Amino acid sequence: MPDVQDLLEPRGIELTATHKALTRTTAHALVLGVEKADRDGAGQEKKENDGAGRVVLPAGEQKKLSSVVEAAAVLRVGGAADEVTVLPSPAGLPFTVVVLTGLGTLPEEPAARAEALRRATGAAVRRLAGTDSAVIALPVASEQDAAAVAEGAAFGAFAFAHQRARTSGSVKPPLGSAVVHAPEVPRDALGRCLDRAAALGRGVRAARTLVDLSPNVSYPEAVADYARHAVKGTRVSVSVLAEKELAKGGFGGLLGVGQGSVHGPRLVKLEYAPARATRHYAYVGKGITFDSGGLSLKPPASMMTMKSDMAGAAAVLATVLTAAELGLPVKVTGWLCLAENLPSATATRPGDVITIRGGRTVEVLNTDAEGRLVLADGLVAACEEGPDAVVDIATLTGAQLVALGARTAGVMGDEELRTAVVDAARAAGEDAWAMPLPEHLRASLDSKVADIKNVGDKQGGMLVAALFLREFVADAGSTRVPWAHVDIAGPSFNESAPYGYTPAEGTGAGVRTLVRLLENAVAERR
Repeated sequence: MPDVQDLLEPRGIELTATHKALTRTTAHALVLGVEKADRDGAGQEKKENDGAGRVVLPAGEQKKLSSVVEAAAVLRVGGAADEVTVLPSPAGLPFTVVVLTGLGTLPEEPAARAEALRRATGAAVRRLAGTDSAVIALPVASEQDAAAVAEGAAFGAFAFAHQRARTSGSVKPPLGSAVVHAPEVPRDALGRCLDRAAALGRGVRAARTLVDLSPNVSYPEAVADYARHAVKGTRVSVSVLAEKELAKGGFGGLLGVGQGSVHGPRLVKLEYAPARATRHYAYVGKGITFDSGGLSLKPPASMMTMKSDMAGAAAVLATVLTAAELGLPVKVTGWLCLAENLPSATATRPGDVITIRGGRTVEVLNTDAEGRLVLADGLVAACEEGPDAVVDIATLTGAQLVALGARTAGVMGDEELRTAVVDAARAAGEDAWAMPLPEHLRASLDSKVADIKNVGDKQGGMLVAALFLREFVADAGSTRVPWAHVDIAGPSFNESAPYGYTPAEGTGAGVRTLVRLLENAVAERR
């Protein structure tokens, strides 16, 4: 694995804020928003050949920036989401360039508006890679708007170059610093926004980096080693179970999936336990560092993105670290279920029966349905500690992509917690959709030789996989632990071009949702 300290990225983009007039700030770039103009001033549909949008200028800056507005009109800058135009700065302003970033049609609903600002900022920041500084003067009218702009900058300032030659110049470094222009937001509120955005940005970027690393350097013990280093100097403790400890503890899911690889499985437990915590959330992440399908071998084309099959574990690790950095008054345990699923003479065979921690047996009929096996071990272990809620997150099924597409996570589980996860995702700017767990599908998991089998009906495969996981959510005392399952098979890995603040490949999906879920739980207790 590349140098651990490089991966930890302690700094990242520098975020500050200002109330000053634009003429009193200095940076390489000034970022302004362009709102898409679907209608003219009289409310009539605009002509198809008149696609110019409206440059949104800060109050009192219209005269100084009039030439920018004129240039945008001549160039027909439309203001669509992800549209970025770079212009020379007008004479007399302390900038080299002006960057116009598309806002789309700004929604009135606060969360949707925040996401539009977040995305527009991220697109501009990506475009400014290789430069040192920018002032971002988008239409910030509230603390939520300011937070969104800061987050967009933090998420957009990312470049994965850890496995390139030192002489390679093909990857530009991210934007070095961003100043959020927000004269209408109180300074103390701005400070909170920036601190949170910086912490969240570090978490998201760390999760992306772990997913982007090639599987020959990011195998189970290497990820466990990364976790050990990542918690140094934080309030997070870590423990790691290797093969002998896993065998002694009865973790047959992890051992069964990992036994085909020379790199043995690991179960990493992270714990952040502040003294004043009144709630305990357990997060369980699928961490298949490479998934060939095992003896139920995937087609070659389907393996090409399978370094991303550990995105759930990456999200859990990043979430626990972020919760600690933010000092959230809630206990969080994170379980990274790490294994490499490869075919060999020692690999699990279709038809084998394995024993999950706690004693339940599973007939393995498809070794490519392996994520649910390692998660089963993790769920049992997590529930043994009696948390107030347990959430697992995983790149679990191709059926998620079929049902919801590449950008929307599926959320299943107990209704109240499922709703809380979806609400947290929406507030954080991540797409998620609540899905049912039809009881009639459970019968398809019945086995003739074991307690349950690992595959069932092909139709509704995302739901069947969640029903399998539900079997391993245990009781805590006299009550069942509330549980939710998040399938991020699509959202975790961007196979298309970058957009907004989202890069190609690893996206850091789930980190923002899991952190917001903790923050919401804290708010409910107050």
